[in-house]
Amino acid sequence: MAAPCPTCGAPLDTPLCCTSCGALFAVSGELDPFDLLGVPREFRVDSGLLRRRLRSLTRRMHPDFFGTASDEQRARAERNTAVLNEAHEELSDDLRRADGLVRRLGGPDETAERQMPQEFLMEVLEWNESLDDERSRGGLDGHGGPGAPDGLGALEAELRSRHDSTLAQASDLLTPLPAPGAPALTEVRRLLNALRYLQKTLSEIGSLRLARANTR
Repeated sequence: MAAPCPTCGAPLDTPLCCTSCGALFAVSGELDPFDLLGVPREFRVDSGLLRRRLRSLTRRMHPDFFGTASDEQRARAERNTAVLNEAHEELSDDLRRADGLVRRLGGPDETAERQMPQEFLMEVLEWNESLDDERSRGGLDGHGGPGAPDGLGALEAELRSRHDSTLAQASDLLTPLPAPGAPALTEVRRLLNALRYLQKTLSEIGSLRLARANTR
C-alpha cells in the first residue's frame, strides 16, 4: 500500500506530490522513474500511459501554478518538474529503460561487463570493414561513379534489422523482470552493449550520407 500524504492522508502514487491536496515534497538521491511516474515497473511500458501520467502530474506541479507561492515552493516545483521530465525521458527510451532496470536489479553496468554476445563478434568485424570501405569511397553513390550502387543503404538496412531483433531479445529477457542478481541481467547487459554499437554505427552512416549529399 502506498504511503499516505503527510498533509491530507490520501495515498500517494508518486513521491513528488499529492494529487489529492497538491502538496509538493522534497526529493533527493537516486529516484526510481517508475515510482516517480506511478506506473508499473516493467520493460514493456505503455507509452500512452506514460504520456498521460506526465501530463497529469505536470498539471499538479508546474512552476507556473506556484507563481504566488513562497520561494521554497517555487523552487521545489521547478525541481520536481525537472525530475519528472527526466523520468519520462528515461522510460520513453528503450535502451535507457533497460539500462536502468538492469542496474536497479543488481546487474552489471557497462564498465563491469563490456562484452557483446559472442555471435556479434564476427558480424562487428564485417560491419566495420564495410563502413571503412564506404568511408574511403567518394561521391553520393558510394563508389564515385554515376549509377553505381550505394553500399550504405544495404549496410544500414542490415544494421537496423539487427537492432530490432536484438532489442526484441532484450525485451524477452526482461519480461517478466528477472530476480535481482539473476544471470539474465548479464545477458541483457551484453545485448545493450551491442545495441549501443549498432546505434553508434547507424549514426555514423547518417553522418556519412549527409556529407556525401553536401558534396553533390
